Amino acid sequence: MKTSNSSPRYWVVIPAAGRGSRFGSELPKQYCELAGRRVIEHSINVFLKRTEFSAIVVALHPEDTLFQTLSIATDPRIRMTTGGSERADSVERALQTLAGEAHDDDWVLVHDAARPCLSDTELSDLLAGAAEADHGALLALPVVDTVKRVGGGLNVEETVDRSQLWRALTPQMFRYRALCNALSFCRENALTVTDESSAMEQVGQSPVVLQGSHCNIKITYQADLQLAAYFLAEANLNKEPSR
Repeated sequence: MKTSNSSPRYWVVIPAAGRGSRFGSELPKQYCELAGRRVIEHSINVFLKRTEFSAIVVALHPEDTLFQTLSIATDPRIRMTTGGSERADSVERALQTLAGEAHDDDWVLVHDAARPCLSDTELSDLLAGAAEADHGALLALPVVDTVKRVGGGLNVEETVDRSQLWRALTPQMFRYRALCNALSFCRENALTVTDESSAMEQVGQSPVVLQGSHCNIKITYQADLQLAAYFLAEANLNKEPSR
């Protein structure tokens, strides 16, 4: 066990090996143009603008040749590794690249490559909130729509109580060793992992949800690009002028 006597450091993992089958394009959604940059550049820049993060590890598809052509790829804090067929595989491989460097009690933030509208305020809230949580934390939003459980014939079976339902966002933030162990446990036991919190839950942990912003959307469909462009434009418009 490699613990640190100093303050824990912060690392970022960006799983970016997916091909985005629901997006309907040969170009993976993280590489679509958005407000003068690629989607993934927006997703990563929010971390590069801050000094807390020691490195950002990007897990790429084995055939990806586009990321290395982006200007952010030359930043000294950016590291690239080969991802896996599933999100959990990519995250686990990225964590393995930090072995021997990251301490057990360091923090790891996992963020979607196709989630370009994370605000600096949300990120600060997560860093502060997770530091007070025993089992890590994640950004999330309460479910506001009426939720239906639907059967195989697309007939409504019941209306689900939404009072305790939240939609998970990213980043999700956990201690390095705890997340490594949780992902390893799930892989060895063939357990389904849809996000990092679900892996932690499988080993008995209870991460805290911190309310994020409705602007922090994940690009899933073509129409999401227009919405993301609007949110980014609004964020730039509302920035305080430099002094």
